[in-house]
Amino acid sequence: MSISSLTKSELSKSEKPAKYIIIKQHICQKIESGQWPQHHKVPSENALTQQFNVSRMTARRALQELTEQGILVRSQGSGTFVATFKSQSSLLKIRNISDEINERGHKHHAQQLMLKSIAVTQEIAILLNLKNNEDVFLSQVLHFENDQPIQLEQRYVNAVLVPEYLLQDFTTITPHEYLSAVAPLTEATHEIEAILASSDICQLLTINQSAPCLQVKRRTWSSKGVVSFAILTAPGNKYRLGNHLIV
Repeated sequence: MSISSLTKSELSKSEKPAKYIIIKQHICQKIESGQWPQHHKVPSENALTQQFNVSRMTARRALQELTEQGILVRSQGSGTFVATFKSQSSLLKIRNISDEINERGHKHHAQQLMLKSIAVTQEIAILLNLKNNEDVFLSQVLHFENDQPIQLEQRYVNAVLVPEYLLQDFTTITPHEYLSAVAPLTEATHEIEAILASSDICQLLTINQSAPCLQVKRRTWSSKGVVSFAILTAPGNKYRLGNHLIV
C-alpha cells in the first residue's frame, strides 16, 4: 500500500475534505516523490499553519495522525522527521524471549557481545528523543535456543532514564526483562522488514549470506519518555511474528 493511499479514503468522504487531510496528503506526496527522504525535517506546526492558512490545532492533528501511522517521527525539542522504516505492524505482542523458549520446553541462554556507552547519532537521537551531544548505551546480545543462535538483539538505551544499564549482566537476565522492571513499558512501536543481513550478522546467526532474515525494529516508552530502540534480527526460517521457532 502506498503512503498516499492512507488518506485517499478520507479524501473520498467529502467533496471538500477537511484541511488537516489536505495537509496529510501534501506531506505524503512529498515523501512518495522522494523530495523528503528519511530523516528529512518536515515543516513545523507554525509553518504549516501559515502555508495552509489553518489553525495550529489543525496542523498539529495532521502531524500527529501521520506519526501514529508510522510515517513521521516526532522528537520533542527537535521537530518532526520522516520516519526511517519501510513497513510497520502494531500487532506484535512484546514478550521476553527467554520466557517464550522456556515455555516450549527448550533451553535459552545468551551471549553478551557488547555493552558500552556511545556517542549518539542523528538517527538514534531522533528515535530516543535526545540531543545530538548526549551519550546512549548500546548492548548487543545473541540469544540461543537449544544451543542454536535464534536472534541477535542490538539495543540503544536512554542513559538518563536507565542509568545503571551498563552494570547489568545480560547472560543472566535479558535486556527486556531488566527494562520492564526499572522502566515499565507504557507504549511501543514496531517496524518489520525482510532483509539480507550483513556478513557479520550472518556469521553470528550461522546462516548463509543469501538466507533471508526477519528484522523487527522496536521503540519502547515508559511514563518518562522513550526508553530504548531495539533491532532484533533472526533467521527467516526460525522466526515468525509473535514467536521464535527452532526447526
